[in-house]
Amino acid sequence: MRVLVVEDEKKLNLGLKRALRKKGYNVDSAFDGEEGELFAEDNVYDLIILDILLPKKDGLTVCKNLRENKIKTPILLLTAKDTLEDKIIGLDSGADDYLIKPFMLDELTARIRALLRRPQSSLPSLLKAKGITLNTIRREVTVNGKHRDLTLKEFNLLEFLMRNVNSVVTREQILDHVWDLAFNSFTNVVDVHIKNVRKKIGREHAGLIKTVRGIGYTLKNNE
Repeated sequence: MRVLVVEDEKKLNLGLKRALRKKGYNVDSAFDGEEGELFAEDNVYDLIILDILLPKKDGLTVCKNLRENKIKTPILLLTAKDTLEDKIIGLDSGADDYLIKPFMLDELTARIRALLRRPQSSLPSLLKAKGITLNTIRREVTVNGKHRDLTLKEFNLLEFLMRNVNSVVTREQILDHVWDLAFNSFTNVVDVHIKNVRKKIGREHAGLIKTVRGIGYTLKNNE
């Protein structure tokens, strides 16, 4: 899952980024409302964590603008304001949830999991393709019932391919969803990780991941 954190307090922003990365999320940071709205409009995120009190453009305005532009990504608002009226204003702006500062990381991650499970944004947690089973909750991959050890990036890459089964995804799309904005897109990291995933799922299944020359890759499940 790819998360955008829009928070002007640098220490908190980068702290959340580090903590969520350790939980397996790919995280980008923005430090003001204009930058956050610009990033969010790319519509590549699974969740947006949005502070209300931001420079250049406040979080409520950002939230309203995103909804008006048909961006349906779940939004979790962060704020120091704790009155019922403030919560109502936040939710009426289009936010999906509201978390009051200061908060514990465990509560934040619980809210994130709950938002990602909601019907309008949820995705299946068990993916299958010709003997390959990927469990996104347990972060496990099995091939014909046998466990396979994948690194975090390899797991995320295989998950992205399986969520787009029988569709061609470009290297740029893979980089957008599996790596973050700070990554150098001119490296051959995608090809290296594809090679590693093919090796780990075994010779019998490696052929399911096909190279589309000059474009990217596809995972076939209809042959």
